Amino acid sequence: MKLDWLVIRSQSLSFRLDRRVPPVLLCLGAIALVGMVINVGRGEYPIAPLDIVKTLLGLDTGNPDHNFVINVLRLPRTLVALMVGVAFAISGTIFQSLTRNPLADPSIIGINAGASLAAVTVIVLFPAAPIYTLPLSAFAGALLMAVLIYSLAWNNGSSPILLILIGAGLSAIAGAFTSLLITFGQIDDVSSALVWLAGSVYGRTWEQVFSFLPWLIIFVPLALTNSRHLNALNLGDDVAKGLGSRVEWQRGMLVLVGVALAGAGVATAGTIGFVGLIAPHLGRQLVGTNHQGLIPTAALLGGAIVILADLLGRTLFAPLELPCGVVTAAVGAPYFLYLLIRHRQK
Repeated sequence: MKLDWLVIRSQSLSFRLDRRVPPVLLCLGAIALVGMVINVGRGEYPIAPLDIVKTLLGLDTGNPDHNFVINVLRLPRTLVALMVGVAFAISGTIFQSLTRNPLADPSIIGINAGASLAAVTVIVLFPAAPIYTLPLSAFAGALLMAVLIYSLAWNNGSSPILLILIGAGLSAIAGAFTSLLITFGQIDDVSSALVWLAGSVYGRTWEQVFSFLPWLIIFVPLALTNSRHLNALNLGDDVAKGLGSRVEWQRGMLVLVGVALAGAGVATAGTIGFVGLIAPHLGRQLVGTNHQGLIPTAALLGGAIVILADLLGRTLFAPLELPCGVVTAAVGAPYFLYLLIRHRQK
């Protein structure tokens, strides 16, 4: 079957997109936007969609409480959910391609565990630390974990299988140290760490939005501009070298991008698992395997997934609230087992 492609060129960039990508991105963008409006409007104090739009545009709705509920309580939380979903989805897409394993995910291969250990260390041992230190510490923990995994898996080149196996082992070690910190920490700090570890956007404010935004501004464009290298690396190191790729340099750059997005996401919302597993798989079914179209598609899917998970967590058992990480795990764990069985049969 012959596929139609859109080719976008500039002096420094070239993108080759399946013609399915633009309409899919428009649909996913609309779904994410509708999900955000619904999420902002639902709760113990429901607000009509029209009033939400008026409030965001600065128009009078006849109710002065709308501005506080929307702009202070709910909109930052929803934006964090969108941004975290984008970060985890792009990170998962990168690691699935680099390891050439469709079951790879930052939460499975150990990246999130390293970020969590570093962040919990700050929360429990340095509770008075400024908020901007949390993303930095999580990034440092994720980067250290990635360096350890990469170094231990090196054998005249980096083996995708060893990356996964060593990552799983180091993830278990990081999880043990995290549990140790929680066991001996102060009760108030431990409570905060446990809520955060469950993966939640509860109580997120504009401070978290603005501290997370620079990470997306820097690393999402890097992921997009390096997406063509993912296409080459996904074919195998020998083929990539034959195509003129500097394999280890480009793999190292992509690992850095994936680690930064995963670490910043973990620092902002905790360990929301399986988003980086599910979003790339759904994206491939929609637009194919070309990463120049897959990365933005997976990003929007990831944002929509976390927004939906937050909405379900707030409404399914109201007034009780489930962390969105619990919702994604409830869906993602069975999906992971399904993928495991399917690929084992192959």
